[in-house]
Amino acid sequence: MAGSPHVLRAAGRAAVPWKNGGGVTREIAAGPEGAAMDAFDWRISLAEVAADGPFSVFDGVDRTLTVVEGAGIHLLVGGEHHIVDEPLWPHDFPGDLPAEGRLPAGPVVNLNVMWRRGRTRAETAVVRGTVRLLPPPGGAVLALALDGGTVIDGTDIALGPYDAVLATGTSPGVLRTMGDAVLVTLSPA
Repeated sequence: MAGSPHVLRAAGRAAVPWKNGGGVTREIAAGPEGAAMDAFDWRISLAEVAADGPFSVFDGVDRTLTVVEGAGIHLLVGGEHHIVDEPLWPHDFPGDLPAEGRLPAGPVVNLNVMWRRGRTRAETAVVRGTVRLLPPPGGAVLALALDGGTVIDGTDIALGPYDAVLATGTSPGVLRTMGDAVLVTLSPA
């Protein structure tokens, strides 16, 4: 896969119960590929949250939650309140502290980026317009289209809602969006 983008279609993602059974997630990508929930260096997924309840605890893992559908979520993380009520605003928190989510205005869909401390660093940004996809040395970059009409210039790659492209090695080119996309850059720690 080095140097060439890997297209990850939304239609191919299976709904999987959360580690604690409190919701459903659809994995977009993980590193290393196919790693178990206790062995990944990084993992990116979409979580459908329909009811208040606890989040799964992941020892040694940091997380970024970005609300991509719905009005927001209130988190209680290690006894500290975090109000994530602005869609498309990445919010970081430790994944190894007990966390609970409350839905003040109904169900949400969250983009969940998790990375293991000491192995990986992750940066999440919401982008619109054009941006060059630049995988860092030894790392990867993942772009998730939130709307249709997203393409990689000079290729036949077109992304619909929740389709993604994962690239390692050299840049696959410029991502051009008609709406919003999320860019996750994954670097070795």
